[in-house]
Amino acid sequence: MSISWTTTVLAVGAVILSACDDVSTGPVSLGDAATTAATSGINVLLKSKPTAAIVADLNTMGTVLDLIPQLNAVTMRASASSLGAIRAKPYVASAATDVAMAARPEPVVVASEFVDGRSTWNLDAVNVTVTPGFTGRDPKLKGISGEGVYVAILDSGLIPEWQALLPVERIDVSHARAFGGGGGEKGTISTQPDKWEKDVVGHGTAIASIIVGYRLSVGAPQLDGPVNGVAPEATVIPVRVLNQNNSTWGSVEARGIVYIADLKAQLNAPVVINVSIGGPGFEPIEQAALDYAISKGVIVVVSGGNDGPDGSMTYPAAYPPVISVGATGWVHQWEPCGGGPPVFFRWVTECDIAEPIGAGDFYLAEFSSREGAGQQLDLAAPGFAVLLPAPYHGSVAYGYWVGTSFAAPHVAGVAALMAQKKPSLTQAEAELTLKNTAAPLPPGSRQIYEYFNFAGEITNQYVTVSWGADATGAGMLDAVAAVKATN
Repeated sequence: MSISWTTTVLAVGAVILSACDDVSTGPVSLGDAATTAATSGINVLLKSKPTAAIVADLNTMGTVLDLIPQLNAVTMRASASSLGAIRAKPYVASAATDVAMAARPEPVVVASEFVDGRSTWNLDAVNVTVTPGFTGRDPKLKGISGEGVYVAILDSGLIPEWQALLPVERIDVSHARAFGGGGGEKGTISTQPDKWEKDVVGHGTAIASIIVGYRLSVGAPQLDGPVNGVAPEATVIPVRVLNQNNSTWGSVEARGIVYIADLKAQLNAPVVINVSIGGPGFEPIEQAALDYAISKGVIVVVSGGNDGPDGSMTYPAAYPPVISVGATGWVHQWEPCGGGPPVFFRWVTECDIAEPIGAGDFYLAEFSSREGAGQQLDLAAPGFAVLLPAPYHGSVAYGYWVGTSFAAPHVAGVAALMAQKKPSLTQAEAELTLKNTAAPLPPGSRQIYEYFNFAGEITNQYVTVSWGADATGAGMLDAVAAVKATN
């Protein structure tokens, strides 16, 4: 995700250094943020903590702008021609230019009205059936609702109207953060606590809605009310790492991951990270941040990407230790349960999916990225036409969101349910259990009614979708099976 953060730069280096026991060789002088021609943001992993002597030496080849001692890393601005010299330094483990990343370019088709009741198919699809109300509990889950578990959403933050949409008590405002200020050629990263609730895109709000639920308000008494989430009593920590263009840099994402990893000990509770962000490349600081979080006991779930049958998973989904997620749809989307011609609204308000789920009820979304060489897609979850809040012409509406971004939080929510049952749950245990309990979705084809395609174009036609063995991983997420198997 490529980000050009515009928040005020804080003295981040000084704050980190005050907590770093190993920086004892004198004060570290960070560079200023003055623009230098023909320079790039470079992330440097060191073999030890960033001492004053190391920083001074790096400053002879560029400008060190930020220190991340938890990762033995610094970010700096330097000319591309200096990269080889930086890598050659005996104290450098690796160095690479900052990677541009972005949230998936997912369309939203806005639904302006709803009729004949209210329902969401995606909860049934993953075998979660909740009772009305934000604290509804699935009787099949025997009281497991995500209570006591934190889910950090590294995304675009929340829209200003979030308190009218989300259960306020489920949002941890005291730990919500925004990271930005640069990355890339600027090299600086700052944090501003209040920027997390000033999003205009709605991507992060939609993801939070899947996890803890949201309030539907369309002016119809028979429809208005709460729609539950996968883990309705989990606590969401919004961590904004995307700018208003839904883009960021690997260094900014790493900053957010490290923040949550360090926060886990303070919270003294299970923590899950949802990352619906990706880029074409992967570089050391991003990997180091993920390894650091997992080593602290954080569970990391990542959307697989939207590059379709000809595209492999993006990073960090392609990094083996994370739990990667592809996107599925329901074969009866747009078809009213009582029969009749396909329609835009009524299927989502009328239809319930019979449980337990069956492979024949779902299909692999055509846009969902497949496994590339050496990659392993872990499992799949609903990601096509999920009804969620959406900003629309300066106000709040509700729309059908499309993308693997919305498949990942279904898995993150189930991971929160599992972590409530077993607070010591590790990344490896969570991944293995989720895969072992997934409902197989083998290679095949389905004929579906396509009201609109991934580009957001109204197509209004029947189409055949097909996929191979590289598309669905272990199969469809099954919440009840995963929770029951968690021991």
